[in-house]
Amino acid sequence: MAMILLVEDDRIITAALTRALTDAGHVVRPVGQAAQALKIVTQERPDLVILDLGLPDIDGTDALRMMRTVSDVPVIVATARRSEADIIALLSAGADDYVTKPFSGGHILARISAVLRRARTTIEQQPNAITVGELVIKPRQRRVELRGEPLQLTRREFDVLAYLAERVGQVISRRELMNQVWQQARIGEEQTIDVHISWLRRKLGETAAKPRYLHTVRGVGVMMVDPQ
Repeated sequence: MAMILLVEDDRIITAALTRALTDAGHVVRPVGQAAQALKIVTQERPDLVILDLGLPDIDGTDALRMMRTVSDVPVIVATARRSEADIIALLSAGADDYVTKPFSGGHILARISAVLRRARTTIEQQPNAITVGELVIKPRQRRVELRGEPLQLTRREFDVLAYLAERVGQVISRRELMNQVWQQARIGEEQTIDVHISWLRRKLGETAAKPRYLHTVRGVGVMMVDPQ
C-alpha cells in the first residue's frame, strides 16, 4: 500500500484512477492544481506522484521541475505527448516514468509497482552515512551536515554530492555524472554539471580557485577529496 498524490484536473479521469488505485489498496490524495501538489509534496510526503501535464495553473513540466527542487518522491507523468523529444524532456526534468493517454488501470498499476520497487531497492542499498572530513552525508535520510550544521541542498545537488562522496579520490567525468545522476546520456550538457558543482562549492564554503572537497581535473572531470 502506498500514499499516492494524484495531480489531475479532469474529474472523470480522477474518479476512475482513484477507484482503480483504491481498489488496489493504495491511499489516494487527488488534487487539481500544481500549486496544491507542491504544498502536499513538501508537507505530507507522499510515496508516489502521478502528474498530469495539462494543469490549469502551472504547466506540468514546470511543476515537475519545481517538485524536483524540494523532493525526490517518485513521479510518474501522465501525458498525451508521444514524441521522443517530449519524452526525453520529461525524463530529463526528473520524471521516473511516464504513461501516455489513454491508459488502463492495469497499466498504471503495473508502472506504480515497478517504480515503487525500484525506489525501495535504492533506499535499501544506500549506506547509513558517508563521512568525508567534516562532511557527513546520510543517503537514507537525504541529509547533509558540514561541521555539524545542516546544509540545504536541492535534490540534484544532493545526488551529485552523494555520488562523488561514495567515490572519494576517484576522478568522475561529466559524462558519468550525466549518465548516473541525471540518468541521461546527453552530449553537450557539460554546463549543467558545472553549474551544479559551482552551487555545491558555494554551499560547502569553497571556490574553484581554492577547493577543499571538490577538485576539478581539467579536461577530465571532478574529484572529491578528504581535506583532512
